[in-house]
Amino acid sequence: MTNPSPRRVIPLKVERSSALGAGERKAILEACERGKSLPGGLLPILHAVQEALGFVPPDAVALIAHELNLSRAEVHGVVTFYHYFRTQRGGRHVVHVCRAEACQALGAVGLEAHAKKSLGVEFHGTSTDGAVTLEPVYCLGNCALGPSLMIDDQLQGRVSAQRFDELMAPLRTESRHA
Repeated sequence: MTNPSPRRVIPLKVERSSALGAGERKAILEACERGKSLPGGLLPILHAVQEALGFVPPDAVALIAHELNLSRAEVHGVVTFYHYFRTQRGGRHVVHVCRAEACQALGAVGLEAHAKKSLGVEFHGTSTDGAVTLEPVYCLGNCALGPSLMIDDQLQGRVSAQRFDELMAPLRTESRHA
């Protein structure tokens, strides 16, 4: 008779507990419920989560994957592929600066440099007062009125450095009085 093979122990990776709060979890589950029956529902769900929370928390990936019967890698791949999705909490306002060729031809490079200097951040950064997160975007569809930017959901055209400062002033003042 042969000796039985020695038992092999396969270590299991213990998942850390989720850092999602009850409100965040509820918002994510509601977004999943509304979007999971849609064809290609992952993108609308991610948009809804970012709309509700201001970003897509890293711990949301596993929950969304579970709700949609996808792998975490699939959800993570979509979140990280699209520049629109943020995985960290942003400022109270998000400013998207258009970097498309039409806007560049009309002065977007100078506007971009001014915005970075004025806010004291690079793209994907948030001003020290927490008021503004600066993000690049590769077309806002406002080519004839470039350079363009979008503050939250408000499109702005023909933005000069001076106009940028005028648009930012109420956002920055609001943060000091809030």
